[in-house]
Order: sequence, then structure tokens, then C-alpha cells
Amino acid sequence: MRILGIDTSNYTTSLAVFDTETGKTDEQRIVLSAGDGLGLRQSEAHFNHTKNLPSLFEKISKGPYGAVGVSARPRNAEGSYMPCFLAGISAACAAASASNAPLYSFSHQEGHIAAAIYGIGKTELFEKGSEFFAFHLSGGTTELLKVISNGAGFSVNVVCETLDISAGQALDRTGKMLGFSFPSGKKVDELSLKSNSEKYLKCYKNGNFNFSGLENKAAQMQKDKTAPEDISKYVLLSIAKAIEIAVSEKTCGTVIMSGGVTGSKLLRSVFSSNKNVYFAPPSLSCDNAVGTAILAALKGKELQNE
Repeated sequence: MRILGIDTSNYTTSLAVFDTETGKTDEQRIVLSAGDGLGLRQSEAHFNHTKNLPSLFEKISKGPYGAVGVSARPRNAEGSYMPCFLAGISAACAAASASNAPLYSFSHQEGHIAAAIYGIGKTELFEKGSEFFAFHLSGGTTELLKVISNGAGFSVNVVCETLDISAGQALDRTGKMLGFSFPSGKKVDELSLKSNSEKYLKCYKNGNFNFSGLENKAAQMQKDKTAPEDISKYVLLSIAKAIEIAVSEKTCGTVIMSGGVTGSKLLRSVFSSNKNVYFAPPSLSCDNAVGTAILAALKGKELQNE
């Protein structure tokens, strides 16, 4: 059976089809262009998703689908809402109706966690009652979560979080300062690997993160003619060290890394010797609909077995 997943985050239009018989996925996505700015207005994101979806449906495995899953909100929290997800919801309703298939909604955050689990192959974490920790590190979110699997979704409690800007925002603002287009985390990461500097700023204090000081420090370093690669590594290493301390102090057992920031090669190198920390392939770390499709498949199976 083929299950369709749709995710329309603020920066990526994504469709995925999960084949329940083979366990394989077919995915198509388009990253939204933000030019030289520092992000997209919700109206722009919604318009671009609406424009992109038809072309992605032309490329993806055709229906009918056994079920349709959609990211309907950023997180499973009261008041969590972004208009850009309405584009995906509309497309999901149409696809489900055309296939005479059930429609299931999830949070964008759940999709990230599910895609990471699928990517690392620890599918036992989907089993109802499984407990683990997950970092969600992206342009909009920096949270360490205690996660309990519901079998077709997740219940999460925030263990620690950023008190100002997210890790992704710190990287994007650094990239903007260095002349990169948005989003710029990948460029900053690539540049950081050319530096031998080991300097960083302590950004984990009193059980949470504070990353806004990185932006000011990076600006000062640029005024002082510090090499761009050293600025890039300073920012990324500061983020990585803060996350490393949080993992050491706040977790025990399995830790899943999800979200676009976790695609960083420098971040991964910091945890290379930690056998409890798992990183998904970069393609399943950034925004995608794979996790949403898998959750819809699990939801359908759960209801079938009731």
C-alpha cells in the first residue's frame, strides 16, 4: 500500500510516498527561495507552497493512496499555528478525497522525529510506550524533548530549550553577515570545516540555551577582521558544545537528532564517539514529508488492528 505524506513548512514544500510493503520512500521537495533576506513572510510561504504542490504531484508516485498524512501545525502544543501549513492541509484533503482514503494530521515536529527514526533504522522506537530523547534543532525550534511513542505519533515534554533565538537562526544570521544567501546553515558548516580554531562561547546556562550573544560576538569578530572560516566555526562549535552539555546533563539512553541543523558535519563530529546519540542522513534531517507519510501508515495500521 502506498501512503502519501505532505509537509509545507515555512521553507520547504515536500511530498513523500511510503510503500508499506517494501518500506521504501519516494520523495520530492522544493526549497523556497528567500533571496537575500532572513526568512519568508507567511503569506509568501503559503503562496509558494500553493504554486509548488502541483508540480511535485506530477513527479511523485501516483495514487490512489491507502492513506494521506499531513503536517498541520508546528508542534503539538496549545496555540501552535502557522498559516503556511494550510497549503498542505488543502492538498491533503483533496488527495484523500480523490483516493477515498483516510486523512491523518500530525505536527511538523512529529514528522521530523519520525523521519530521523526511519533514517537511522531504529524502528523499534515507533512501538507504543517506547521512551527516548530527541533534539529538534531547526530555523524555528531548539528543544530537547523527552519523547514517548504513541504508536502513531509522539507525546513530548520539553526538557530544555532556547530562551531567545534558535540554533538555526544563529547560523542563518551569521551566514547573512558573511554574504551567504538564506538559508545559509550549510554554507556556514562547510566554511567552518576549514578552520583549526577551537574557540567557542558558552551558550548553555542554568539548564537552557541562549544563542543571541553569538550574533553579537560574530559581528564583533568580523569587525576585528577575523577570518570567515573562524567566525563560522566559532558559532557552530558554540552551538555544538551547548548541545553536548545538555545531552550529558539532561539525558540517559537513546538520543535522536532531528531538524535541519543536525545535518552539520561539525556538529556530528562532536558526537562521533557518543554511541547513544543518533543522527539521521542529512536528507532526512532537514524539512521533509517522509516522517509524515510513515506516521500515517502507522496510524492506519493501528486503527486496522483495533
